[in-house]
Amino acid sequence: MVLAVKRLLFWAFAVVLILMVPLVAMQFTVEVNWTMLDFVVMGTGLMSIGLVYELIVRKSNQKTYRIAFGVAIAAIFLLFWINGAVGIIGNEGQPANMLYGLVIGVVLIGALLVRFKARGMAITLFTAAAIQMLVPVIALFIWPPDVTSWSPGVLGVFILTAFFAFLLTVSALLFKRASTS
Repeated sequence: MVLAVKRLLFWAFAVVLILMVPLVAMQFTVEVNWTMLDFVVMGTGLMSIGLVYELIVRKSNQKTYRIAFGVAIAAIFLLFWINGAVGIIGNEGQPANMLYGLVIGVVLIGALLVRFKARGMAITLFTAAAIQMLVPVIALFIWPPDVTSWSPGVLGVFILTAFFAFLLTVSALLFKRASTS
């Protein structure tokens, strides 16, 4: 029980430290303009991630499984945060960014369907990585880029998208390895 309290305190401290970044940035630039709601949403999201991580990794003593789960949850949270804050395609108001919600949905629903078992998580994350890379392809057809709508440019969008697909693939490979151990 003492360990559980220590772990919760660790996560609470980590959340406070992370939220200090935008708080300090607000003091030095007008480009960061968070409201109290932004801090509450991010704080709740970060703490939820910590709690979910603690609950799920207790199911396995495998270090590889724990790392795989950590990478997956970090990738999904960063995708949510970056896409919600500034958008990946253009800005946060660009409708094409809603397609990245499919990736998050696949991971969440897939994880529940496979009950967080390593082999199923590997398949789920490989699928999510493929969908991640399809998002800008689909967006190119539905919302063709003009001069300003696809900031940081088509190549930049594909590179950022590939970064998240890479994280999801790393997690999938780690889950695959954990399933054979």
